[in-house]
Amino acid sequence: MPTIGANCHELRVTDGNANWRILYGISRDAVVELEVFEKKTRATPKHAIDDARRRWNRYRQDSEED
Repeated sequence: MPTIGANCHELRVTDGNANWRILYGISRDAVVELEVFEKKTRATPKHAIDDARRRWNRYRQDSEED
């Protein structure tokens, strides 16, 4: 998902009547779960994108420090 960052993707999961989305990022040594939410509307909630973007940026900053 380019709206979150490079190497970020969305996994779609259907469980009964619920549709779930898992937003994740792939780095060279990890798959980072950024956000999980139930999809209830056509659009991805702004707060989910904002939270995922913040978490992805934080992960990338922290991993550069090591």
